Amino acid sequence: MATDPKSTGKKLNKDQEREKKRQALDEATKQKPTKASSNKQKSEAEEKAPRKGRRRVLPIWLRIILVLLFSAAALLIGLMVGYGVIGDGNPTDALEMDTWRHIWDIVTKTE
Repeated sequence: MATDPKSTGKKLNKDQEREKKRQALDEATKQKPTKASSNKQKSEAEEKAPRKGRRRVLPIWLRIILVLLFSAAALLIGLMVGYGVIGDGNPTDALEMDTWRHIWDIVTKTE
């Protein structure tokens, strides 16, 4: 435990230590000391303090574009894996328009 430098060796309990540290920090930053037991004062101080906006690493519009690009890439990879590996065909054939016309004709039974 720490001792109070103003007293003659009197030991402080943990709450007193915290209060001394808080006061020292408040004096160092030149702010008014706040009491931990007063929730009302804390909430009022938080409401009055200007809120700092969060700076995003990636803007929202860029995130949307990235999600769309990754989704399209996943779709193409899935088509190629499904057609080439599972279906025993050539993976690049899954990207040809003739393949999709043939599949559409089978689905609509126009052949």
